[in-house]
Amino acid sequence: EVQLVESGGGLVQAGGSLRLSCAASGFTGADYYIAWFRQAPGKEREGVSCISGSDGYTYYRDSVKGRFTISSDNAKGTVYLQMNSLTPEDTAVYYCAAEYPIRYGSTWYAVGTYDHWGQGTQVTVSS
Repeated sequence: EVQLVESGGGLVQAGGSLRLSCAASGFTGADYYIAWFRQAPGKEREGVSCISGSDGYTYYRDSVKGRFTISSDNAKGTVYLQMNSLTPEDTAVYYCAAEYPIRYGSTWYAVGTYDHWGQGTQVTVSS
């Protein structure tokens, strides 16, 4: 059974940084994608970034490129999201999600692509 547990959220001032962690378990092999999504109050859940378990290829939404970095430590079974230069617009609940098994042709930023979700962690950026 795939399990995803997020941590690392909190309150930070604009311009600050946070690192989110997603402890992922239950995979057989490396044929999966893990993504970070976020959902602000009154808004739809949106894809932030994604990483391939097999080759480490990464994807980012345009608004976070150059500020956020996704990475993985396979030995620890953890995916990280380093978030720098945070703005109040980054305030949201951040979720870790896994596509496992992979369905080729899927869209990394689509909510429906992912079968497994964590419980979410709140990120609040004050101005």
